[in-house]
Amino acid sequence: MAQALALVSRQAPAGAAAGTGEPGPEPQVSDQARPQPASWAGNDPSARRQADPATPSQPPQADLTTPPHHPYSGSSTHRAGANSPDPAAHSPAPHRDGPAPHDRPHRPATPWDEARAVAARAGRAVPPRTVRLPLDQALGQVLAEPLAALTDLPPFDTSAMDGWAVAGPGPWTIRDKDDEGILAGHATPAPLPDGDAVRIATGARIPADVTAVIRTEHAHADAAKGLLHAQRQVHPGQDIRPRGQECRSGDGLLPAGTLVTPAVLGLAAAAGYDELPTRPRPRVDVLVLGDELLTAGLPHDGLIRDALGPMIGPWLRALGAEVSAPRRLGDDAEALRQALTGSEADLIVTTGGTAAGPVDHVHPVLARIGAELLVDGVAVRPGHPMLLARLGAGGPYLVGLPGNPLAAVSGLLTLAEPLLRGLAGRTPEAPYRVAVRDEVHGHPHDTRLVPVVHRTAAAPGPAGGSASHLAGTGTGGGADHVVPLHYNGPAMLRGVAAADGLAVVEPGGVRSGTEVEILDLPWAPATPWTEGCFT
Repeated sequence: MAQALALVSRQAPAGAAAGTGEPGPEPQVSDQARPQPASWAGNDPSARRQADPATPSQPPQADLTTPPHHPYSGSSTHRAGANSPDPAAHSPAPHRDGPAPHDRPHRPATPWDEARAVAARAGRAVPPRTVRLPLDQALGQVLAEPLAALTDLPPFDTSAMDGWAVAGPGPWTIRDKDDEGILAGHATPAPLPDGDAVRIATGARIPADVTAVIRTEHAHADAAKGLLHAQRQVHPGQDIRPRGQECRSGDGLLPAGTLVTPAVLGLAAAAGYDELPTRPRPRVDVLVLGDELLTAGLPHDGLIRDALGPMIGPWLRALGAEVSAPRRLGDDAEALRQALTGSEADLIVTTGGTAAGPVDHVHPVLARIGAELLVDGVAVRPGHPMLLARLGAGGPYLVGLPGNPLAAVSGLLTLAEPLLRGLAGRTPEAPYRVAVRDEVHGHPHDTRLVPVVHRTAAAPGPAGGSASHLAGTGTGGGADHVVPLHYNGPAMLRGVAAADGLAVVEPGGVRSGTEVEILDLPWAPATPWTEGCFT
């Protein structure tokens, strides 16, 4: 093992990948360390391609899963829009930012779970605002107050079925043979004498002294004799919904922080509400930084397509935010300062410029305007140079995302999602863990976020295909698990585009069969794979 590590340290360059602020991985040591071939440690791209079957310079593959010995993928030279790794990306680096032209003091990276907790606390610290909205405008909002019933549900005894209301033992004398009986929406009917039967509709009020309701298909009406006979045993109270069966007036129905879904609207209406107290959606401004970004056409002359501008806004909307159209500022420190100080949003999200390169202006501008850095670098790969800042006592907050696309996704899930959940007053989701099918290599010191797809026996996959198309054949027995996807380098979106979640891989990696925490993507379905059924 010592010889292998010495070989890696001699051949790997000391610098980080250019322009990203994110170094490549340090030499990896597993529980049972094994020497790597000499060609692996070098900087020769062709040699690395032989050792790394996931390198995208190979012919396109339908299978996006991580091969058995796929190493941790380091950073790329491109800040945004790149889709091929740089050979230097696998090199260890003494400092994540390289040289510090802005002379910022070194601060240790915040552990990943602690960074998420800081972001959540920051969101909850903002004084809540409440807006009362009519039911037809409240969909997708969040309840600012607990929802309590304003009435009993049901508000009176009602019939659960179309049939006959009967009093006492049968057979029963049919009353009012020629009329429609008791209908829903009518005033309180007269009490029903013992031994009588009357037609009744679903939802109609039950007369006093009624013993039960007999469904139409379970009764026989003898029109000649005017008698009703039950064809099954009649139990007292059958097919009667008693007053307050669902709730009593004043009962708590839903807690504050509940997302208003169509079902919540229906419950609120039934419980007597015309409008709901809601928390306004957080307002977000998106600032895209970088002179090298194109908004249309093919890359050319050193320019690349902006992959984050089209992605960040819809992603934030899926997290429940009101998002302005992205503003493209280029590498302009003064334009960035004016945009930050002039924003009226609750949150500003920037893309790129969070490292310490000559045109990475986020840190200097934050220092210039007196912002407070709450998180400055996170021990996570990809996405190491993300940050969270508070621009003033009254806000707004700023989440600085790295420029590499998958690194930016990491920042969204690590900092933006818990912050927005706090700002919106939404109830935190309980974390859950699922077994991972394959061995997943980890970073020696940092958490990794790896795109995965959920797999169950014969489960359908995204975009109309089967999950096996994207995730291999899976394991037998139909056990629920996740399968890691490759094309998971910091500059790549191909893996996460096919994923429905990201696995949280602890430092050192995990073996096949280990349970890992899963971060759901905001458009992924709820997690039936952890429930086993939909009931």
